[in-house]
Amino acid sequence: MASIRTRITVSYALAFAATMFAFSAVVWAERRAVAFDDLRKSAANVADLGIRMLRLSGVGSEAMTIDTTSLTGRELTPRFKTSLDVLPGYVLIADSAHVLYLSPLVSSLGDKDQTQLSSASFKLQNGADSVITLDSARLELLLVARAERASASSPVRWVVAGVPTAPLDVAGAQVLFLALVVAPLILLISAGTAWTLAGRMLQPIEQMVNDVEAISDGRSLHRRIPVEDLGDEFGRLGTTLNAMISRLETSFAALRRFTADASHELKTPLTVLRADIERAMTTAQGSTDQLVALEEGLQETARMADLVESLLTLARADEGRFDLHREPVEMEPLVRDVAETANILGEAAGLRVSMPALQSITVLGDRTRLRQLFLNLVTNAIKYTAKGGAVELTLEATDGAAVFTVKDTGIGIAGADLPFIFDRFWRVDRVRSRGGERGGVGLGLAISQWIAQAHGGSINVSSRLGRGSSFAVTIPALPSVDS
Repeated sequence: MASIRTRITVSYALAFAATMFAFSAVVWAERRAVAFDDLRKSAANVADLGIRMLRLSGVGSEAMTIDTTSLTGRELTPRFKTSLDVLPGYVLIADSAHVLYLSPLVSSLGDKDQTQLSSASFKLQNGADSVITLDSARLELLLVARAERASASSPVRWVVAGVPTAPLDVAGAQVLFLALVVAPLILLISAGTAWTLAGRMLQPIEQMVNDVEAISDGRSLHRRIPVEDLGDEFGRLGTTLNAMISRLETSFAALRRFTADASHELKTPLTVLRADIERAMTTAQGSTDQLVALEEGLQETARMADLVESLLTLARADEGRFDLHREPVEMEPLVRDVAETANILGEAAGLRVSMPALQSITVLGDRTRLRQLFLNLVTNAIKYTAKGGAVELTLEATDGAAVFTVKDTGIGIAGADLPFIFDRFWRVDRVRSRGGERGGVGLGLAISQWIAQAHGGSINVSSRLGRGSSFAVTIPALPSVDS
């Protein structure tokens, strides 16, 4: 495929050629029109001069009959004929029905051409013009007629003057010469100019291509494309590419971190599982140590299965292949079910779980995934709240949306950590660690955020270190039947 530079040059050359052709056609038509008007004026001037000569000199003629078919017979007096012979061009003078005078050029024509000329002359109206072609003489004439009122002393009524139309062809030939000789030269110069300008204009693109090729190896994503002018299209393109490279850099870093974290999370249970299996194989069959080892191995297997299932869920969500089974879901019974589970978990952890506000709201969503979202938040609240603390659940309708809130009196989250709590494998164990009982894979909040966003909603969090946290899930509600 041709380069952009070539296509721009060819397009410009074609557009310029079309413009030149249209311009030449207009100039040709205008030039012929001007030349035709000049010829008409020239013929009209000759006819007017003939009329004035007739008026000043008079016509000496006798009563007679002139045969117009043969153009023979007695003509004007020799003295007056001689004075009329000075008129240029093809001149014919006649009364109402007969030809009285033929100029020398007309007389030099053949009988057939004279007959054709006289016939065309008698058809002309006063001041009208006509173009005729004399076949025998291969001559094209522009005729202009002038009328003189007949009187007893002068039977002359018509003076017809004709001029050859050859200047029209000369005018067209001049324009054609310019179009065929000069225009290609101008077109060639213009194409060369377009090629040079296109090369200069596309030079920043070429530089950007080289820069992107140097960055696209995946190890130089920290580099950026230099942008000189932010106001033009190239500047905006460079800015857009830099923004894309920045997002790629962030994505690659997140992917590397995700891979490292996933490997670490899988390595630990696999190591423990291997050790438990080896211990179970080396202890006596049915002994207490063997049963303990098998139980620990089962726990690690379940933990690893949960991790793999969470990773699979997020992978499908990233690819857009995780379809939600949307249907109208009544939030009140769903939240009551979640609250019952929270009470059971809270009782085992020595916490007080309350639900002060519960309104009847319906949303369009996947009941199973919404339950998973709410349980993730409730489980986290109970996990990071000390014994004797409290967890509060509420469901309220606000501005056409269902808002499910989970508040706890736990250890809270530091302000510096809040922007990262929805990142995958992110945990605040260095702040909230209480030993292995709070262990997790760090994917619960990431999955929760995806579920909320998949329902057209969001999760907002507010927290203060040592004073607890509050997670609010907002899901668009269906219009109420009563409204």
